[in-house]
Amino acid sequence: MSAQESARVLASVDGCLATAREGQTGALWRLAEQHRQLDANLVRLLPHASVARHTESVLDVLLTVVDGSARLDDGADGQELRPGCLVWLPKGAARGLSAGPDGLAYLSTHVRRPGISVGLRPAAAPAVGTEEGGEAACALDRVCPECGRMRAEARAPFCSWCGTRVG
Repeated sequence: MSAQESARVLASVDGCLATAREGQTGALWRLAEQHRQLDANLVRLLPHASVARHTESVLDVLLTVVDGSARLDDGADGQELRPGCLVWLPKGAARGLSAGPDGLAYLSTHVRRPGISVGLRPAAAPAVGTEEGGEAACALDRVCPECGRMRAEARAPFCSWCGTRVG
């Protein structure tokens, strides 16, 4: 942390939910501070939307329900989630979500994942001070709430499988 960085309020969950466009799903807010050690996303699912069961094999995720309700599909009996629930999703554990009749909003928090790139490895390490990469560990924000399939690009406004607007 540099001498210029200090603790501060970054956003209001209520404010993010209140200012989201009608029907907007996916990440409403992302932690984007440089040199951070965490990733966090405020994600919203519409009523009865679901995220297909999947497995995160690299990182643990802490999910905090902030609005609405859902059923956690853990591959066993499942669990009901309500505002205030803190859910630990350990790496390697199957997880999926089915939003309730009022939808679901949750905060996903995890250790920052290094940037993912495809192609040849660079010959030298990046210069000090260049922007860091990162991607949501659980990738729930990339799952289409309509068809449950993973979008190829995290910020794509439409699902490439079914064409549903997702952003």
